[in-house]
This record gives sequence, structure tokens and C-alpha cells, in this order.
Amino acid sequence: MSKIHKLSDTELELMEAIWASAPPVTSTELLNQFLLKGRDWKAQTISTFLSRLVDKGFLTATRHGRLNKYIPEISPEAYKLVETQHVLDGLYQGSVKNLISAMYDGDKLSDQDIDELKHWFSEK
Repeated sequence: MSKIHKLSDTELELMEAIWASAPPVTSTELLNQFLLKGRDWKAQTISTFLSRLVDKGFLTATRHGRLNKYIPEISPEAYKLVETQHVLDGLYQGSVKNLISAMYDGDKLSDQDIDELKHWFSEK
């Protein structure tokens, strides 16, 4: 996958369900997962989102009779890294220091967070 596209909130929710499943996964399996979560999606809705994810390169679809089976083409860690880099570049001029400074100045880092970060950095 040469360029990773940004996922919509619904696409990300669907990818998270796929990542949490043992591949390959079918649309019926996904519909059942979401039904258990209280999301009563129509089969056509989920099929549309799955097609978009295939078009964006996030999934590979293989046909088995009348059934499509989907396999993720990107790991959740790889997607998170790309999204983190996008935020870092867009809001913090690519600087991790600027990001951490904003978190600190906004009272989003607890003393425990700071201690854990110091410990983590000292081990690197």
C-alpha cells in the first residue's frame, strides 16, 4: 500500500472489528458483531463500507461462492503510526517536543505519565 488514506469514523470502527477478528471475515460475521453492540446495520450498508475499504487498499476481498471474505492489508499499529505522523506534521510541525509540550501545558499529562515517559526514554 503506497499511500494510506484516512479512514472515516465508521470505516475505522469497521476496521477495528476486522482487526479484532480472526481473518478472513465475512460481512455476515461483521453484521452479527455490530448487532451484539447494538448497531443494527443493513447488509447493503456494510457491503458499501467494505467495498470502500477494498478500494482504499485496507482490505483484500476473495470470493468464495456467493460470499466475500475480507483480510486486512494494514495492521492497526501501522495505521495508528500514519495517523499520528499526520497529526504531528499538521499541528506540531513534525515535532514530538511540541506535542508533549502542548499536552503538558494543557494539563493532559499527569505526574505518573511524566514519570513513565522519563523511564521509557531512559531505556531507549
